[in-house]
Amino acid sequence: MVGTAPTRPPAPERRPPGGPVLQDSVTEALATAFFEELASTGYARLSLDAVAKRAGAGKAAIYRRWPSKLEMSVALITAVAVDSAVPADTGTLRGDILVFLTEIADALRKPLFSRIVPDLLAESTRNRELRQALFTAVRDPRRGKAARMLDKAIERGELPADTDRELALDLLAGPLYWRLAVVQTSTAQDYLNRLTDKLIAALAA
Repeated sequence: MVGTAPTRPPAPERRPPGGPVLQDSVTEALATAFFEELASTGYARLSLDAVAKRAGAGKAAIYRRWPSKLEMSVALITAVAVDSAVPADTGTLRGDILVFLTEIADALRKPLFSRIVPDLLAESTRNRELRQALFTAVRDPRRGKAARMLDKAIERGELPADTDRELALDLLAGPLYWRLAVVQTSTAQDYLNRLTDKLIAALAA
């Protein structure tokens, strides 16, 4: 077993129209099994039969909650990557960026994330439907939350009003993802502090 689900996902509707009440414990077991199976096999080879078996449930339990592998994947990944992410509001750009980077680092250090994220990115280059779904459900909302962090810094006068937001958003996420997910080099708190200072210098330039 690779590990447990990165976080507890919200349950789908408790009672689909005309259907039975959905048990939260089964939903959580399916979510945990999904992430473990995804980390083990990758998205392309992921089987809903294998997810159900790992969860100790029937395949029908999956279809009562999610109509397809794609919709199950997007819903659970969104719950972890977007719904559980709350933008920091420390009152300073430095504090907000440091919290932002720390949360990303904590997530990418988890065995499940470190195996799932690169696979999803690779699979997205081959699977247009998955790519569009992840862009709409995960990438765009996460960038929107980070953009609000930048907007607050502009309102406080910490960044110029003409800050290039698109470039700034790339700078915020790129270096840390490269270090942890691609180069796979560990990060100590001192690194995150130094990276925060460099990012602020670059954004304010």
